[in-house]
Amino acid sequence: MAKSTSSLVFLFIFPLLLSCNNLGRNVRFAHGLEAQKSWCVAKPSSSDSTLENNIQYACSILGDCKMIQPGGSCFDPNNLLNHASVVMNQYYAFSGGNGWNCYFAGSGLIAVSDPSYDNCKYA
Repeated sequence: MAKSTSSLVFLFIFPLLLSCNNLGRNVRFAHGLEAQKSWCVAKPSSSDSTLENNIQYACSILGDCKMIQPGGSCFDPNNLLNHASVVMNQYYAFSGGNGWNCYFAGSGLIAVSDPSYDNCKYA
């Protein structure tokens, strides 16, 4: 009986903690459940054909991949790994930023460090 009573108390107190302005900010979730900014990048071990397919797929959904074209903010360095990472991340952010939005047939990686550089800003 004590076990179910403590569970009920938790069910009533936890929402209150989350709704309180000061207390709700201090609630921390277990590692892996706390919201954390993340980005999607291409695996360096991916084949050129996989990277090309990822670029084509992401750009077909996004409709605009000017950032990886000559003169674009993410054109340099001009290589498939960089270009694929940029558009895969754009697709990842556009699609909701869920882990499955970065799968790309096993060729995507979730990064927790911002891969932005110079004028190339990852969403």
